[in-house]
Amino acid sequence: MSRRAAIIVLDGLGVGEALDAAAWGDTGSATLGNVMRASPGLELPNLVALGLGHCGDAGLPAAASPRAAHGTAQPASQGKDSTTGHWELCGLVLKEPFPTFPEGFPAEVLQRFSELTGRGTMANVAGSGTRILDQFGEQHVQTGDWIIYTSADSVFQVAAHEDVVPLEELYQACGMARDMLVGPVGVARVIARPFVGTPGSWKRTPRRKDFSLEPPGRTLLDALSAAHLPVVGVGKVDDLFAGRGVRSIHTATNQEAYDLISGALETMRRGLLLANVIEFDQSWGHRNDVPGFARGLAELDHWIPRLTGAVRGDDLIILTADHGNDPTTSSTDHAREQVPILVLGGAVRPVSIGTRQTFADVGQTVAQFLGVPALDAGTSFLDEVWAA
Repeated sequence: MSRRAAIIVLDGLGVGEALDAAAWGDTGSATLGNVMRASPGLELPNLVALGLGHCGDAGLPAAASPRAAHGTAQPASQGKDSTTGHWELCGLVLKEPFPTFPEGFPAEVLQRFSELTGRGTMANVAGSGTRILDQFGEQHVQTGDWIIYTSADSVFQVAAHEDVVPLEELYQACGMARDMLVGPVGVARVIARPFVGTPGSWKRTPRRKDFSLEPPGRTLLDALSAAHLPVVGVGKVDDLFAGRGVRSIHTATNQEAYDLISGALETMRRGLLLANVIEFDQSWGHRNDVPGFARGLAELDHWIPRLTGAVRGDDLIILTADHGNDPTTSSTDHAREQVPILVLGGAVRPVSIGTRQTFADVGQTVAQFLGVPALDAGTSFLDEVWAA
């Protein structure tokens, strides 16, 4: 089969409270809608034309005749992080959440990490990475000890200055942490957070590296691998799946991702393009940067004609998200939100697919489209949107 599909994940671009948002402390979160309401004068004509205004609380006008099939999906997994969201989009629903450590990690975890790596540790708190550097960066430069921190998500983050700790040593240490953090302390991701600069002007570098748990069940990527169908990765997707079924070119900015997605659609003949567009989450959501988020939306809208111009008649292209990250709220963490679904393709009918009960409907649809066996979760909407 020579069909091509793409799942383009706009990281953090939620469109309103999930049904269970209150249980996660996210009442009032509506990432896209709140950013639009906080950004008077911002217009997104290309996204409106596709039908994004029909997707939940997007804060956008509804198009009279949308060009894409459109709807939303509710999260079904127990989690609101990128790993959980991407796994669910690819057909794997988690019934138990990853462990989190809002009060820091147990002392025995830090002691074992120091024994393995030969360096001490500091911080061991939950917080924003940029603020953590302001608080502990100078002490790290003086001592060479690791800065260990977490967030509301299931992450063990290790920050180190590139002039103090060689990058390969940081990566090796994070690999040791990944092997160590299993069972009750089995966080979803260990994240290497290299940075540079001097006190008052610390800057995280684009050489971040994630070390994820392997998916505990079968995903769309496994199904495609078994069928010998290629998967092209853009962004951190290989890290999120622990490299299983996908290799990826990492990106530091949304524009880099857009360029790689456009390039892939010019060259790939069949299979799946899986892309993560990172800055809505990493650069703006986590930093409560509403103006930056608004500029990013304008940049996305400007790219849409290039995307639609690369779509072939027999393609299935899905724009979606993995969670919310509302920069207008007091929180700097992910939000439990529904996500948009926009479906493009020459044979796609621009109909409403309503509210899907799980992100896994996306993966199930792509599995049916590419002719691989059905996944364990999700309901395909292919027959609703595909005219051919």
